[in-house]
Amino acid sequence: MIYLFKGRREMQEFMTIVLPKNIELLISRGEFNKAIKIIKNILLSRKDLNPMEKKRLTYEIDRLIRIRYDHPYSFDEALNILRKEIPNISENEFKKLMEEKCIDYKIIEGEERFYRRFIANLFFLCPKYIEKSVKAKERIRKRKEYRKKLVETLNKIILSGEGYRNSRIHKVKMTIKVKPNSVPEGEIIRCWIPFPRKCLLQPEWKLISAYPSEYFLAPEDYLQRTIYFEQESRGSKPTIFEIEYEYKVQSYYRKISADVIQEYDENSRVFKENVLEKPPHISFTPYLTRLAWSIVGNERNPYIKAMKIFKWIIKNIRYAYAYDYSTYLNISEYVARNKRGDCGMQGLLFITLCRIVGVPARWQSGWYANPESYGMHDWTQFYVEPYGWLYADPSFANSLTKTMGEIGIFYFGNIDYYRLIFNNDISVQFTPEKKYFRSDMIDSQRGELEWNEENLYYDKWDYEMKIELKV
Repeated sequence: MIYLFKGRREMQEFMTIVLPKNIELLISRGEFNKAIKIIKNILLSRKDLNPMEKKRLTYEIDRLIRIRYDHPYSFDEALNILRKEIPNISENEFKKLMEEKCIDYKIIEGEERFYRRFIANLFFLCPKYIEKSVKAKERIRKRKEYRKKLVETLNKIILSGEGYRNSRIHKVKMTIKVKPNSVPEGEIIRCWIPFPRKCLLQPEWKLISAYPSEYFLAPEDYLQRTIYFEQESRGSKPTIFEIEYEYKVQSYYRKISADVIQEYDENSRVFKENVLEKPPHISFTPYLTRLAWSIVGNERNPYIKAMKIFKWIIKNIRYAYAYDYSTYLNISEYVARNKRGDCGMQGLLFITLCRIVGVPARWQSGWYANPESYGMHDWTQFYVEPYGWLYADPSFANSLTKTMGEIGIFYFGNIDYYRLIFNNDISVQFTPEKKYFRSDMIDSQRGELEWNEENLYYDKWDYEMKIELKV
């Protein structure tokens, strides 16, 4: 059962609808064209479909198109691209890497089609190949240098004392450009750009400028906060949306004593809202339920339960770039079964396993906003009495623990000051609501656009984010 709370308008209930078995079989074989044809026939001929069934079938067409977009390369194209990184790799070695699941590909319409970020994932999944790359040496040097600086930052945060401290002000400029001829001239383009939500970690924000000048800004505690614009398409010229703002962000560090952890008030709102399933990606499946209880065993202390789950993830899950989130049927189970996932996927697994064993947990995301190196990032929070909401960033802990030792466990309970938060939940309808399926059905980090006839997927527009430290 899905419980709806104020401000939590769910988007993906329809994904609980199971597709007809003949369609599922075709998709599993990579016969997308046949599957899409059957779906279209069902949508045209079946008058007894309820709204959820119609939505599920319609979305499946979109999902298959997105999978194709994520896998643009043929075998020969992928091999030639990889040879620019590893010049001496043979065709047989490439095929062996495919067999070992070090190369991401799918069979689509009888042809091997390769994921657009398959090279980066090769180095994550089979790191010995980094040494063979002609370009990797400089990347490795920069990564080591960056991690060393990050460890210095974490030690500084620890020494500064407990609680929310070390406040900074970041200045951000985000620009979205709809590509020429993506929307007919004069048609209205609707644009949602992520915007900082007010919370303990970032208590203040200030909008400096916005283009166009008319906009709607969602309430500052909205769970997936955006600033909304409308603008006429410029046809053969780019159509531009742009915002500039400042926000205050802090670090958080707390020494936790497991001995003082208290039992939950199971009638409290914070407990009820944050131990529920939220299908399809936070689902208490038999597989995940067995896994969760096998990790925590007979442990009753909520803090130690969460720690055991966190440590299991950083020990067992390898970091790898994700396909478009909207193409997964159940992210948390995918990560648990395949032992791989990016920051948000590891976060969803942590949330799901915590909720299964009765520990309230929730999503938090936006950008990792270190002015020296920034990008989209997801992490989580979990709740224990008497401390309240604590932070958990399994992917950062995963990376640091494997390279810099025990300092990585800082990210269980604590957080650095390089965060820009837009979201505190997944799959929440925007305000105003979007008419068509979002490009990202789960998160909200770079923007969403549509016009009267369709959603504008990522191939129709570009974005640029600039972050600098002001104070």
